Amino acid sequence: MFELDHDLAQDIVDRAMAILPFNVNVMDSQGLILGSGEAQRINTRHEGAQLVLANSRVVEIDLPSAACLKGSQPGVNLPLLLDQRLIGVLGITGDPEQVRIYAELVRMTAEMLVAQRHMQAERQWRLQRCDDVLGLLLNGAGDGARLLEEARQLGLKPQLSRTPCLLELAPTQSTEGLAAWLSSHYADSWCVSLTATSLLWCHPAQMTLDAARLLERLATQGWPVQRMAVAGAAMDLHSLRRHCRRVADLLAYGRDVLPDVQILPLERYRLPTLLWRHRSDDALEEWIEPLQRVMARDSNGQLLSTLRAWCEHDGQSQSCADALGIHRNSLRYRMERVAEISGLDPMSLQGMLALYIGVQLLPLSK
Repeated sequence: MFELDHDLAQDIVDRAMAILPFNVNVMDSQGLILGSGEAQRINTRHEGAQLVLANSRVVEIDLPSAACLKGSQPGVNLPLLLDQRLIGVLGITGDPEQVRIYAELVRMTAEMLVAQRHMQAERQWRLQRCDDVLGLLLNGAGDGARLLEEARQLGLKPQLSRTPCLLELAPTQSTEGLAAWLSSHYADSWCVSLTATSLLWCHPAQMTLDAARLLERLATQGWPVQRMAVAGAAMDLHSLRRHCRRVADLLAYGRDVLPDVQILPLERYRLPTLLWRHRSDDALEEWIEPLQRVMARDSNGQLLSTLRAWCEHDGQSQSCADALGIHRNSLRYRMERVAEISGLDPMSLQGMLALYIGVQLLPLSK
């Protein structure tokens, strides 16, 4: 329920007194003066206002009447309404014959300011409640009928299939403005700030998204995205929660292993992301150890870069050689050296898989 406060009451007083040569008071629903041109009267009781509140009508106080009412001076006191509900009193100090002509105009202005502040408070509450409901929906804390119904009433459309994207900004950037921009440009978006610089954006799955163009556009708007992890479409809330966990793992993987890669599709990095989540497990060292032996014998990084290209081209000799700009015989020689040093045959399925996993877990800078 909306209630007057000191800041709003004083704002009404200041605006009115910038035009009128009379003192103005604003009282709350208990008759307490919240705002006044006479600072010493703030937080004192106004018996004239209490009469207005008790009878829901305009009360004019002349000089003799003021002497009988505590905390009152001659003037006109009017009820302040919000949606037909009495929320306070507006008083103009002076001879009622003189100030009566201004009373309705000042009240109209005051009620407009109250309505505007009420709308702002309602909007802020709605935004905050949407954030709270989204948090409950996405972290699995609740998906009961009541929560889903509230989500529908808030216009969140929980029935839509969605595609989660996790965007990471530079430390100097904030996600608040980015969330507002995405929500205004892409209908039915869900935006949740996970940290001060990371934003989870779930857009409707039917929306076609060109990630590279979007990031270019965001950069021109003042939100340079360092990296963006993208999952596939989730058909329901259960799948969406799972996809959201995956993009969080993918972003962490990209930050540590592929720092120069800006767009990280989960489809491309699903296996290394899964393994990266368990990177503290000693067993994963077994996948990297053969590559560490290669690195120790690879002073210029040629063998490791060749192996990365080999994995990128699915072991296709010609396309890999073309990408490296070398002859197939040179490629074969390098891969033989990798096999000799690592003890793994890149021409066999098992060796290829072991080398691929090791490469994916090895930071790109190495």
